[in-house]
Amino acid sequence: MNILSSDYFKELYKLKTYHEVIDEIYNQVDHVEPWMTGNCRGPSTAFCLLYKFFTMKLTVKQMHGLLKHKDSPYIRAIGFLYLRYAGDPKTLWGWFEPYVKDDEEFSPGSNGRMTTMGVYVRDLLLGQAWELWNEERGLELIDPLLNDLISEDEFLEFMHIALLCVSRRRV
Repeated sequence: MNILSSDYFKELYKLKTYHEVIDEIYNQVDHVEPWMTGNCRGPSTAFCLLYKFFTMKLTVKQMHGLLKHKDSPYIRAIGFLYLRYAGDPKTLWGWFEPYVKDDEEFSPGSNGRMTTMGVYVRDLLLGQAWELWNEERGLELIDPLLNDLISEDEFLEFMHIALLCVSRRRV
């Protein structure tokens, strides 16, 4: 089953505003895994709500509101997921950098295992870099400010070394 055919997602059509979706996240989301827990293999409430945000095309102000939200770490986590999947890879570091040392604890999975928001953010960044590397699109991560300081070949070499250092099991 995909998100668009999910009964839960169809119910989300009634939500028209950013704040209504935030309230739904606060009331319904207890993990940010893509799939429901248990025997059902449908999309999770978190990913249905994430997709709802995709259809709304959030503004910069709304993104800041998600990332700084104080009521629920799941609201913040969905904001980071939104950026990870819909944001420009070249701007991810600018968005994520203030949060890489964030010590708010939460359980992103349904298993109850706790982590910090900072670790979650770093894992999202690593996942983005790894995906672009595997698709031979690593140059999409170069910040335009670096263009005069480093060659493309040097950047790709540094990226490869960094990925090797942080993820032996993936290489």
